Amino acid sequence: MTATIVVADDDAAIRTVVRQALIRAGYQVRLTETAAGLVKLVAEGIGDVVVTDVILPDGNGLETIPSLLALRPGLRIIVMSAQNTLSTAVRATENGAFDYLPKPFDLNELTRSVASALEGRGEADIVDFGSDDTALIGRSPAMQEVYRIVARVVPNDLTVMILGESGTGKELVARAIHDMGGRAARPFIALNMAAIPRELIESELFGHERGAFTGAAARASGKFEQAQGGTLFLDEIGDMPIDAQTRLLRVLQTGEFTTVGGTRSQRADVRIVSATNQDLETLIEAGRFREDLYYRLNVVPLSLPPLRARIGDIPALARHFLDAAAGEGLPRKGLDAGGVNALQAHRWPGNVRELENLMRRLAVLERGDIITGAAVQTGLGQRSVAAVTPVAMGTLAEAAAGHIASYFQGFAGTLPPDGVYDRLLAEVERPLIAACLDATGGNQLKAAKLLGMNRNTLRRKLNDLGLEAQPARRMV
Repeated sequence: MTATIVVADDDAAIRTVVRQALIRAGYQVRLTETAAGLVKLVAEGIGDVVVTDVILPDGNGLETIPSLLALRPGLRIIVMSAQNTLSTAVRATENGAFDYLPKPFDLNELTRSVASALEGRGEADIVDFGSDDTALIGRSPAMQEVYRIVARVVPNDLTVMILGESGTGKELVARAIHDMGGRAARPFIALNMAAIPRELIESELFGHERGAFTGAAARASGKFEQAQGGTLFLDEIGDMPIDAQTRLLRVLQTGEFTTVGGTRSQRADVRIVSATNQDLETLIEAGRFREDLYYRLNVVPLSLPPLRARIGDIPALARHFLDAAAGEGLPRKGLDAGGVNALQAHRWPGNVRELENLMRRLAVLERGDIITGAAVQTGLGQRSVAAVTPVAMGTLAEAAAGHIASYFQGFAGTLPPDGVYDRLLAEVERPLIAACLDATGGNQLKAAKLLGMNRNTLRRKLNDLGLEAQPARRMV
């Protein structure tokens, strides 16, 4: 029997496009534009899966989910939203949604989600996530996939491995998983393998008894004991010595550990989240990382994008760091459009950490109240945002090829989120539009003509791409 999908969205164009995609996929479709209409259809027993927007004319799609599940326990509900934040993704899962799709999304992704919902219909997990407050910032497509995975792993204790370059915010993601989950009231303990002498890692992890080794004058608890009931975050897991890997594997297999020099087993009631910026599969081939431990830790892989893959998030991140600096007593600074454009033109090899450090440095050193493009360039040690010229880079195609290769390498051997085509084209659009605005002195009408588009299209693109047009300069 053909499955019926109920679609609720107040935008007629979205309803039409989604309906056509689902019909092509072989489903029957019923449409409604209101929360009341959605509740009525579900109450009548119509629909095997619901696809609903968050903002509806007569209510909130997220708040409607519990009512729908009360009418039809086990109904699979997929939430669409233009409010692309982690809190929206988590609230959707909290209220019982099966999946969360941030707008704009790939229609193939929607049909895959619907198919997945139909394959495993049953009771949805409803978990109280507590506070929506989180340090994760960003609405870019690259971050939406991160939010979706976080929302999926919060209700359970599956081991998560966070992959990403140095400075991308791996510990922040680990903390978000902890703070929004059922262990939030218990400790979050972090241990960086690269920051501890290799011979002391086992003692740091499991603790030691008095006299266990030279200098062990008293018993000391380890991170597993300190994290009991909570989350243990193992950062730079690729730097863990083989001997310690063997002991960690045993803990994951048995759920118990012993201190160094001890004989009594203790229960390890912790959730394990690990992180690395290394290619662990390469380390496995080199005999430096245990393959069996890798599979135990990598139950749910979560790839964090480098900052260069989410430059639309840079304005919000920069302003957040400036506000945080002001909250610590540093001078409060603003950021103008030129400053934003200069930040977005930088490659950010140090990722979010580099951006945070720059904002704090400029908050102290910049004399004016507003951080300009020139100030950003000075802070970055550049004479010009266009530090890499076409002559140095070769053809535009060669430059694009290099950028694309670097982009894929940033996901540590895994695939980036779906929608790469639109995401990378947006990166090309951004500097092109910025250059045209600069060439026309910020005159949007002239810039639109130069680009070959109308002014309304340009305004929409400025908003979508996170660009801020500077006021037109008076020409003399």
